[in-house]
Amino acid sequence: MRPKQQPREIDFGDYLAIIKRRALWIIVPTVLVTTLGIGASFVVPARYTSRALVLIEQQKVPGDFVRSVVTQDLNVRLTDMAEKIFSRTRLQPLIERYGLYSDKNITIDEKIEKLREDLSVTPAHSDLAARDKGLPGFVISANASQPRVAQQLCGEIASLFLSENLRLREQSAEGTTQFLQSQLDDAKRTLDEQDANLAAFEKQYLGRLPGQEQTNQSILSSLNSHLDASTQALSQLEIDKGYMEAMLTQQTASAEAAQTRGNAPSPEQIETKTEQLQAELTALEARYTPDHPDVVKARRELESLKKELQAAPAPLPSSAAPAKPAIETPKAAELRAQLQAMQNRIAAQKTEQGRIQAQIKVYQGRLQLSPDVQERYRQLSRGYETAHRFYDELLAKKDQSTMATELERREEGEQFRLIDPPNYPEKPAFPNRLLFGLGGLAAGLCLGGGLAAVAEYRDRTLRSEADVLQFTRLETLAMVPVISSAKPRKTARRLQRRRKKRLMVAKAAAGGRV
Repeated sequence: MRPKQQPREIDFGDYLAIIKRRALWIIVPTVLVTTLGIGASFVVPARYTSRALVLIEQQKVPGDFVRSVVTQDLNVRLTDMAEKIFSRTRLQPLIERYGLYSDKNITIDEKIEKLREDLSVTPAHSDLAARDKGLPGFVISANASQPRVAQQLCGEIASLFLSENLRLREQSAEGTTQFLQSQLDDAKRTLDEQDANLAAFEKQYLGRLPGQEQTNQSILSSLNSHLDASTQALSQLEIDKGYMEAMLTQQTASAEAAQTRGNAPSPEQIETKTEQLQAELTALEARYTPDHPDVVKARRELESLKKELQAAPAPLPSSAAPAKPAIETPKAAELRAQLQAMQNRIAAQKTEQGRIQAQIKVYQGRLQLSPDVQERYRQLSRGYETAHRFYDELLAKKDQSTMATELERREEGEQFRLIDPPNYPEKPAFPNRLLFGLGGLAAGLCLGGGLAAVAEYRDRTLRSEADVLQFTRLETLAMVPVISSAKPRKTARRLQRRRKKRLMVAKAAAGGRV
């Protein structure tokens, strides 16, 4: 039984020997697969790619003056636009217009999916944009079986992106303005309601609102001063009235005394005159000091009348007393008219005093402001101030949004600018014959190497002393060279000439001695 051959370690020389022995196993598959790869590049339908570069220009008006209302991230906005443009409603008309994929028996949904794969949008980054954390632009690519169709298709997609950007920015700006306008109208209605409530409350509690205490206190002090002045004036009028009444009594008594001259006055007349003189003395004492001449004279006359009254005879019965007509002198009439005017002034002064007292009560009530009124007024004031501040903020935002909308309408905002229009592809982007050839070469080498390795693994031939030692586990005593009758004679003669040449060189080196 033949012993099982054990594998041994293979060095670099063994690999070279294997490559020499199995050269045909490697070369033939490599050539065949490479040829097939190159041939396949001529058979596969060509695909042409057209590209367009779109630059993103920032708004021309500085953002410090007009702030854009479109704040969505550019990458997100670009993705949203791509989703809308690559939708069924946008791509199906393009497929029908250019007759795309008409050579393939597939449904319209499959054609749309195929077109989405042939279209791509990639960012165009740059070092400057990376430092500014921005996106300078993007590249639109379109693949088609014909170069002209690829160029037209790329132009259509680029035009859709440009128009979609303008539409979305203007729509966003107008939508923001309309929303702010509706919010502004609601805020205006709320502000009017708060203003009306506050005005009604101020009208209801006029003069009793917080912050008016100082004014009310000043007015109350002024009213008190007016009341004091009115009281003093009224007292003076009362004194003057008493004086005039005394003067009128005196004039009346003098007239009666003149009428009854020569006759002794009756006790009634003396008593009446005494009362009048007593009233006159009281008025004079109220106005003047006790040492005043008028006061001294009136007091002297009063004492004289009192003595006359004591010395006068008893009064007659009223039925026996003769009636005397009243006597009115011009001076008495003038004093009576002045007394009537004085009474009118006293009545008017009392009316004014009552009016001042009523006003004092009103302002005293205003100063006694209840906490409930204060709290309600503070609540209404806070509500009005909040509504007014919110309205002002919305008005400023609405004005800013209106300017931003006008900026977008004039195309002064952020714009997509077509820098490089779609190019006309002169060479197909697919297939790349060089890549197909290199791929076939790599595949052929792998296949040939694999076949050579399998053939070498199945070959059990012993070719070296190491193989014999590995197979027999015994030392080698001698080796028999390979004798092949099929070896060409030309090769044998060449080897023989080489041996002779080496022998001659050896003799020359030894000095002609063998």
